[in-house]
Amino acid sequence: MTITDADRPFLIRAVELAEQALASGDEPFGSVLVSEAGEVLFEDHNHVASGDHTQHPEFAIARWAVQNLSAAERTAAIVYTSGEHCPMCAAAHGWVGLGRIVYASAASQTAAWREELGAPPSPIASLPIQTVVPGAVVDGPDPELAERVRELHARRRRITQAEEKTTGEV
Repeated sequence: MTITDADRPFLIRAVELAEQALASGDEPFGSVLVSEAGEVLFEDHNHVASGDHTQHPEFAIARWAVQNLSAAERTAAIVYTSGEHCPMCAAAHGWVGLGRIVYASAASQTAAWREELGAPPSPIASLPIQTVVPGAVVDGPDPELAERVRELHARRRRITQAEEKTTGEV
């Protein structure tokens, strides 16, 4: 399966949520959970600025879904996300039995951007979702939206560098 015209509005919304995260001082990641009927069930963005690096939107979606949807509804739902799930979020997705994942940018792209922008490497390995959840149905990246996500990461890096200069931290 590939990213379709029906997927685009939800994927764009995930990127908008990533923009909201950045505007609120957080890392630019956003995700949307959509029912089989095309209804937005839950959406969120990163909340890791507090220091709790488990506060990813994909993890929040998994927790919400297991509390609010039947197993069949979870399997039929689609997760749209600005960036491919990290291993923690991929595992949560797999454990609760969520359906298809559609992402704007790949984890490998994010890792390459971090290096290109001079950001420290992530403490977590950059793995494809299917490495963590072999049976996952995954589509992405979206070249147009990936470039938009890359710019969000570049803006986040510029903000971080400015903060480091102000505080003297590196």
